[in-house]
Amino acid sequence: MGKLLTPDELAEKVHMSTSLLAQRRFLGLPPVFLKPSRKTVLYREEDIDAWLSDSVQTITSTAA
Repeated sequence: MGKLLTPDELAEKVHMSTSLLAQRRFLGLPPVFLKPSRKTVLYREEDIDAWLSDSVQTITSTAA
């Protein structure tokens, strides 16, 4: 398993707030995460890399 990131580390890496990441977890939106205990949330770096790769866009319109 690769490097694990905390929500704070991921927020800094992808320029999102930790509250937005929490909302995404609640809504079941990517990125996927690990929850090894009731209060611990972790993200695998390889999952984050895949999520970012899947988000590559060439146009801002959603109609394309």
